[in-house]
Amino acid sequence: MNTVKILAPATIANLVCGFDILGLALNHPQDEMELTLSKEPGLRIKHIDAYNLPEEPAKNVAGAALLALMEEYGDASIGFDLTINKIIKPGSGLGSSAASSAGAVVGANHLLNNHFTKQDLVRFAMNGEKVASGVKHADNITPCIYGGVTLIRSIFPLDIIPLSAPPMYVTVVHPQIEVKTSDARQILRKEVQLKDAIKQWGNIAGLVAGFLQNDYELISRSLEDVIIEPIRSILIPGFDEVKQQCKEAGALGGGISGSGPSVFMLSKEEHTAKNVEQIMKNIYDKIGVDYHTHVTTVNTEGVKVVSSEA
Repeated sequence: MNTVKILAPATIANLVCGFDILGLALNHPQDEMELTLSKEPGLRIKHIDAYNLPEEPAKNVAGAALLALMEEYGDASIGFDLTINKIIKPGSGLGSSAASSAGAVVGANHLLNNHFTKQDLVRFAMNGEKVASGVKHADNITPCIYGGVTLIRSIFPLDIIPLSAPPMYVTVVHPQIEVKTSDARQILRKEVQLKDAIKQWGNIAGLVAGFLQNDYELISRSLEDVIIEPIRSILIPGFDEVKQQCKEAGALGGGISGSGPSVFMLSKEEHTAKNVEQIMKNIYDKIGVDYHTHVTTVNTEGVKVVSSEA
């Protein structure tokens, strides 16, 4: 095999209270990629989407991830040709850069007979996140590669814990405004009061326990952020109204997806998730902001190699 086609899923980072440590993968949307192992050394990247992203490897998130993998692999005679069709809009808060970075290294590893572990692939893909946001974070990368819900206990060294979770529906609204991850990090407070930290720790522990115990009520009670969301939500029009009305309609809870502007809600049943979608549409129609919505489920597989060619 020297060519693979890849689907790389969107992801939701933080899961409200788990800033930089929790994430989950979605079944929709997904980026499409094709990667060829070449006898011509080096890395060549082509985008066939409309986002005008850089194709120079070191400035491309997938390129930075692949360059890290190639350096550690240590065979200067190999090369890759990568074609990317981005379905996940950059800057959406749905892990667009993570999908490119993770998809590239999973595809390359497949072509290299699975030489590296999943944890290695996370480490390589984090180089792409640094290109995108200036910070090596893994809360989108990890669920994208592992699938499902993941906990990153530590980044240096990497300590990744895949979590089981009950079936859930995920409703996402993506207001068509831009919130840069780097900007969303800049506005965060540098110090946190101890009482807020204690409350946040309780919510994170409760959310993880809720996933492991299939306890929807505990999940719902724990989807609260007293540190990050109160600050970042001011960048997202309609946020408070969306959150309040969706919870009143039966959603378990939710919040900002990553650094925004997308907002997500978790639901136990599909009909609730669809009602939540209509509420989101009504709110953004009323305030006059264009948007896209998705109703989907948790992707338990992560990046998928859908076909291989010799």
